[in-house]
Amino acid sequence: MAEQQSPLKGMSQGKTFALGLVAGFLVLCTIGFFVLLNMVMDDDADGLVVKGGSDDVPAQVDPTPTAPTPTAITVKEVSDDEHIKGAKNAKVTLVEYSDFECPFCTRFIPTVEQVLEKYPDDVRVVYRHFPLRSIHPNAAPAAAASECAADQGKFWEFHDELFAQTNGLNDAVYTTIAEGLGLNMSEFSDCVTSGKYASAVQEDEVSAQQAGGRGTPYTIVIGPNGETVPVSGAQPFAVVDAAIQGML
Repeated sequence: MAEQQSPLKGMSQGKTFALGLVAGFLVLCTIGFFVLLNMVMDDDADGLVVKGGSDDVPAQVDPTPTAPTPTAITVKEVSDDEHIKGAKNAKVTLVEYSDFECPFCTRFIPTVEQVLEKYPDDVRVVYRHFPLRSIHPNAAPAAAASECAADQGKFWEFHDELFAQTNGLNDAVYTTIAEGLGLNMSEFSDCVTSGKYASAVQEDEVSAQQAGGRGTPYTIVIGPNGETVPVSGAQPFAVVDAAIQGML
């Protein structure tokens, strides 16, 4: 049988040394690749990642939301002529400061509806205006227009239509909504153009700021004994429900 020759036989020592270096480098690269892959897989197992914007932000998932911490807040007293949904003599009041041009306020609507559905006798919701004028130039005019609709008993219907708009807010939109709701257009138009409710909207705005509001939606849960819990942002139902449960 012929003797098998080593592929390295006949190579110079320099070439053999160089080949050994290349082989060693490739082995180290392979080991490094698998170590890095294992680290990435471990990170992915630790939590979700939300894609969006310029960065990947870890999603904070809390399977058991806890009630927000009670905080002493100065809240303007609720009057009977405000925009109220729910039982008149409810034990718990949710004062919601909102902005018709705010997408997060739109997302918060289902939470409010769930609250009223679960607590028809124990919770009432009070809607107040908090237009973020610096970023939502149409929010204050929309709020004033909703008050003009309220003059004719159609605040909540007008409220729902404003939040359903997807192409922006302007005078033409308010007119279209008013016509669709069957409002007296002469009275509505006079109310809007006169600026009748500009100061009332501003009063709500000031009360929101005095109560600690810095953005929308900003909701204050008020308990039977006057205790208050602020809820900032479009929180899920579970968070608001936890605050209510802590007061009932």
